[in-house]
Amino acid sequence: MTHDFGVRDDADAARNWQQRFRADVQYGLLDLANEAPRLHHPHLVLNHLDGTVQHELVEQLRRCDSFTFSVAFVTDAAVAQLKQHLVDFTGTGRIVTSTYQDFNSPRAFAELLNLSRHSRIEVRLHQAKGFHPKGYLFHSRDSTTAIIGSSNLTSAALSANHEWNVAVSATRRSDLHRQLDRLIAEQLDHSDPLTADWIRDYQASWSPLPARFTEAPRPLSDPAADVNSHDFAITPNRMQRDALLALDLARAEGARRAIIVSATGTGKTILSALDVRAVAPRRLLFVVHREQILDRTIHEYHRVLGGPRSDYGKLTGGAREQDRRYVFATIQTLARPDVLATIAPEAFDHVIIDEAHRAGSASYQRVINRLTPDFLLGMTATPERTDGFNVFELFDHVVPYEIRLQHALEAEMLVPFHYYGIADVAGIDEHADLRRLVTPERMDRLVTTLEVYGQAGVAPRGLIFCSRTEEAHQLAEALNQRTLHGQPLRTRALTGADAVAFREEQVAALENGELDYLLTVDVFNEGVDIPSVNQVVMLRQTTSAIVFVQQLGRGLRLAPGKDYLVVIDMIGNYASNFLIPVALFGDESLNKEALRRQLTETSAATGQVPGLSSVSFDELSRQRILRAIGSARLDSYATLRVALRTLQRRVGGVPRLWDFHRFESADPVLLATRDANYPTLVRKLLKVDSGLSEDADRALALLSREAMAAKRLHELVLLSLLLDQGVVRCEEISPAFAAEGLLTGATEVTSAIDSLALRGYNAKDTAAYRSPIITELDGTLRLGEVVRREWQASEPFRVAIKDLLRTGLAVNRERYRADRRFTPGRQYTRRDAARILGWGTKVASTVYGYRTDPGRGVAALFVTLDKSPDVAARQAYHDQLLDRSSMRWYSRSNRTLTSGDTAPIADGIDLEVFVKKDDAEGAEHYYLGLAHATSSRETELPTPTGPLPVVEFVLHFDDPIPIGLYDYFTLLTDP
Repeated sequence: MTHDFGVRDDADAARNWQQRFRADVQYGLLDLANEAPRLHHPHLVLNHLDGTVQHELVEQLRRCDSFTFSVAFVTDAAVAQLKQHLVDFTGTGRIVTSTYQDFNSPRAFAELLNLSRHSRIEVRLHQAKGFHPKGYLFHSRDSTTAIIGSSNLTSAALSANHEWNVAVSATRRSDLHRQLDRLIAEQLDHSDPLTADWIRDYQASWSPLPARFTEAPRPLSDPAADVNSHDFAITPNRMQRDALLALDLARAEGARRAIIVSATGTGKTILSALDVRAVAPRRLLFVVHREQILDRTIHEYHRVLGGPRSDYGKLTGGAREQDRRYVFATIQTLARPDVLATIAPEAFDHVIIDEAHRAGSASYQRVINRLTPDFLLGMTATPERTDGFNVFELFDHVVPYEIRLQHALEAEMLVPFHYYGIADVAGIDEHADLRRLVTPERMDRLVTTLEVYGQAGVAPRGLIFCSRTEEAHQLAEALNQRTLHGQPLRTRALTGADAVAFREEQVAALENGELDYLLTVDVFNEGVDIPSVNQVVMLRQTTSAIVFVQQLGRGLRLAPGKDYLVVIDMIGNYASNFLIPVALFGDESLNKEALRRQLTETSAATGQVPGLSSVSFDELSRQRILRAIGSARLDSYATLRVALRTLQRRVGGVPRLWDFHRFESADPVLLATRDANYPTLVRKLLKVDSGLSEDADRALALLSREAMAAKRLHELVLLSLLLDQGVVRCEEISPAFAAEGLLTGATEVTSAIDSLALRGYNAKDTAAYRSPIITELDGTLRLGEVVRREWQASEPFRVAIKDLLRTGLAVNRERYRADRRFTPGRQYTRRDAARILGWGTKVASTVYGYRTDPGRGVAALFVTLDKSPDVAARQAYHDQLLDRSSMRWYSRSNRTLTSGDTAPIADGIDLEVFVKKDDAEGAEHYYLGLAHATSSRETELPTPTGPLPVVEFVLHFDDPIPIGLYDYFTLLTDP
């Protein structure tokens, strides 16, 4: 069945909409073979790898004019998770809930009331005692979509729980729509608006449910242990068991030193104590950099190790108890020459350095060089230092275990966080002077943002990070003249110039509720433990992903009464904004495509990061970050040199491509193709000779660009087969591809052979590569002469090839679908498409807007949505994404339906559609999917010299465009 899904003018809009709706109903309820837009088809809404309940709610919010949520249970965390989308909603909304079973907390109601004050959403309370619905209704001009099932408005139900829901749509003239309308009217008749007075009365009588009935119960004070009571022995959790086993293995293999990398708040101290309990050393020395954390450390060790208190001693400015079995020392006292001289080198057989990234300082070096323990353990959350010190080398490059932020969130060792990227006022950039940073306009924006995005039902205990000391002081003074939720704000600025005692007093005031916010520049970047912090506000430019994570980590510790952390990032027009997704998602790949994809998909689609955390941006801040990503020189030699040296310090030598992959560092494909090949890049940036001949260099260059960067596995699998067997007959290739789960058609086999045999290349590439990787004769493939010779004679060449194969197979399998030629959401150039479609790379230069191949039944379309002003009028087609399933697209000028390159498209050949937003994105286009023309007509394109004949097509995608990618192409940009 063929449908015209295009809308050419308002006159036929209604008719086209009905046709599309009928197609969806037929597809969803009658026959899935029917072609349909799949925007209104009945479907299940679940939490799984391909989507979440939250994903569906967000998508429906973007399409509707009004909505009604009717849910028994609501949590403030769920409201926080959806907040940006609800605040951005331009229609009218309604949330109806109740006090059923007293599940909803006063905090949740306060969050709902605050939402209603800052949006067009009304919140109502149903009067029925047994109010227990779980329904989400979305209304548009022509239809209503209902999502009904098991999901309440809780964070776990939105993204984690095993839920069953069904989405069904009905036209406004249908019986189902009439029933839903009556149901809503009845609910309104039996509900009342939520008010502050009602919440106060409810608070007075409400009792919290037992923890087993609330969502996501977790330990309140000690994330490191399964049992928190002092009456029970502390046992390790799963991640700690893994870390302890890794430490045991390292020692069994002869390690005398090791460093554990563990995110802030994940229980490094408890982990080290559990390890000490397992090792049972004769004497222990635990070194810290601040006396303030010694008492807590001793307390936690005593809980794990037990024994008399007299076994535990302090070595500080005011205590000299170094004769105890377990000694806890400050580095300031321990490193004093007169103190250190009293300690024999062999006095302690087990030494632990807390915050080991500081160990490069002279004081730490004196201590480490003096002592000779059986085992030296370092612990840090941030081993990557900006001062050049190699902490990995200090610990012999032995890293038994890592618990990075993303992993800790997944394991729920930290509280979830809800991050909001909010555009700062105009004119805030890296050049803004102090006057602009403290204007009344900016103060208004800050206070409003705190009101909207802070936790309405919880007293704020926040840290505000500023760009400079003067700003912190002036902002604190100005904030103290303002109110938040009707209460006077109480803030204080703290800087490195303040005395330690004063800083501790102010921290205590924050924890005790006497202050709302502390403003600082970098005092709290690390080494300060304030578990009760529930807000972190970034009021400065992000110039370091390391510092961003440090500051974020200040609020991630578990604490009583703390369900989640709110992170507010005021984003100005900073060139370094690209570092925000680097820090949030832990992406160090230096790959622009990866950063764009994570930003668009995470913020616009599901908003999910590991665990129950979420990330969202208002549209202006999102566009600012995207623009910064586009402008950033992520592949500059200076940036790559830092990446190489960082990993060189980590592994203790020149890193291989595989090291970058396994440590989730810089993109190995980028490193392999930035220069001729990776060894050439290493030679240039690290001044380390590769030992490769010129012939080997060229062969490796060909494999780097045409196999590792092939955006599929075929070339790599073929090369592996040849290296294993030496000789391969052509009929063996297809079964070898099939064994790897790859496409096995003649196009795939031939194009893979051509890529390695140096066929189908332009003269420039042929001259650069010179020799083929493989040769073909009488249906038999062999390694080319150069590769065969170098493989046999050159150890550096064999090492480089094995590294490239191992890494290339892993990277391409991870990024690209094996069962399709192209992967939706990934980027491809014309050259990539020409090679994969079997046209040969030299054809790429002739693929201007599109190329049809009737013989193979396929065409490749390359579309730029926003044409540059200098594009000739005859090429300025008004191509447009109509919705997630269809697109309007125009042929070249001077074409009719009978032209050679348009007739096959009109006849329904496969269309591989690649799109980029504008020319600033370079040669890469995003692959949207396989499409077919569902309507076509001849029309004219107006130009200054007169109309030109073109063919207008409406294309229908076989699968809807991912919502994040669709939003990236269709939402407004920052003016």
